[in-house]
Amino acid sequence: MSQVENEEKWVWVIVQDPGGEERFLGQRYEESGEQFIPAFFEKDEARDGLRLLAREQGRKYEVQAIVLSHLLKRAAKEGMAVFLLDAQGRILEKRGTRPPGGGD
Repeated sequence: MSQVENEEKWVWVIVQDPGGEERFLGQRYEESGEQFIPAFFEKDEARDGLRLLAREQGRKYEVQAIVLSHLLKRAAKEGMAVFLLDAQGRILEKRGTRPPGGGD
């Protein structure tokens, strides 16, 4: 069952290089090889979750809010899914993933 009933809900993401050539911090899920953008329901969860995510040294990272529907569209353009996580990095829900075989 979906934890997000309304895709117009705000979620929190990690932005790499804010104010410059900013982009969402992406990750790769080792078990499946899926590339995804981690998102969180609460700002504090995003701050806590940031320490668990793979990052590049020397880059600046910032927690920012975005409407989930906008995030899903941008993720799709990059060929990525959106994983909604809790502060411990557990996957609560996957959005925008394709079924095996592409599903186009």
